[in-house]
Amino acid sequence: MADTPMLFLHAGVAAGLGMLVGLQRERAGSELAGIRTFPLISLTGFVCAILGQHFGGWVVAAGFIAVAALVLTGNLLRMRDPQTDSGITTETACVLMFGVGALLVAAPLSLGVAVGAGTAALLHFKSQLHGISGKLSDKDAKLIMQFALIALVILPALPNRAFGPFEVFNPYKTWWLVVLIASISAMGYVALKLLGARVGSILGGLLGGLISSTATTASFARRTKESPGADGVAAVVIAIASTVSLARVLTLAAFIAPASLREMGPPLGVMLALMALISIGMIIFTRSSKQEMPEPGNPAELGSALIFAGLFVVISFAVTATEHYFGNEALYVVAAVSGLTDMDAITLSTAGLVQKQTLDVDTGWRLILLAMLANIVFKFATMLGLGTRGLWVRSLPYFGITLIAGVGVLLGWNRISALVGQG
Repeated sequence: MADTPMLFLHAGVAAGLGMLVGLQRERAGSELAGIRTFPLISLTGFVCAILGQHFGGWVVAAGFIAVAALVLTGNLLRMRDPQTDSGITTETACVLMFGVGALLVAAPLSLGVAVGAGTAALLHFKSQLHGISGKLSDKDAKLIMQFALIALVILPALPNRAFGPFEVFNPYKTWWLVVLIASISAMGYVALKLLGARVGSILGGLLGGLISSTATTASFARRTKESPGADGVAAVVIAIASTVSLARVLTLAAFIAPASLREMGPPLGVMLALMALISIGMIIFTRSSKQEMPEPGNPAELGSALIFAGLFVVISFAVTATEHYFGNEALYVVAAVSGLTDMDAITLSTAGLVQKQTLDVDTGWRLILLAMLANIVFKFATMLGLGTRGLWVRSLPYFGITLIAGVGVLLGWNRISALVGQG
């Protein structure tokens, strides 16, 4: 039998998958079983499977027959009297708690207590769970289902080994990074949904940086032509989103290559601090105002996930092959081009190579910073194309100072570090 932590994990997965199916069925209008009943059924199967290891497979068969009988009973009652409350939650809970009682003998005490207490909580919070389901829009439900597909269906099915030239393509690790990016974007999306559509410029920039700073730039630049007088607010939102995007990049790099953070952190941290100070200055000198955030895209969109995965593989191969055939100097061209529209792929590729010690740390942070500067240039060009003259005039100090400082850090960081070390 698996150890206790794995049993807890499997129980949580059973409940989570049951709730996922229950959410979909409830939104589809099913009156027989919904967001509470399906987790109970899945947990019943989990309990029966564990008990079957001790008492034989007939326990699983008996549990299946019991659940099937309950479903049949619920449907028969509904057919006889449509007004009858023929839900099977209580009946399923009875079967489950029978299993929990036996589980306390066959498995660790803590597991049985956790399943029993979890069942009680699931039954108690009926109105809250139904309320959450009712508040979800079709777009929210699509996000949940697509994220489940990305994280729970595709990821476990992928092989965890390297393929292709230079062995840079590992399907499992590549898709795991897709899940990581989608998770960060989803957190920003959920925060925006919980806090409402009308948010202040500071919060708008923070969430925009988590979801997509490039998309935020395009959205607010376009809005300045539709809403006269919104130049100041839009400039603040874009500046904050760009700053948060660098913080996001630094977090990703630290997560993938934690041992290299001591060397990669200071130069990128200096740029982050400078961008944050300029953003704060823009907030102070811009009259406080509230503006509705553009409706964000689905952060777990499967098409976007596939594009990112492909982009990540291409950039990883390009970086590795360029270093192998042409040396580190040619890598800067790859970083500048890839960073124009997306910083995540080059960041994760570079951090992964640094972690495997196939790329030195000094070159690694320089590639990430160069990609960020290329992204800054692209965003400013986006504002020139989509926004008003007032927007890019207000944004010029932020982007200009950031670009000049970034070039200075790229060219002079070793000298700065040496002077600081001597001091």
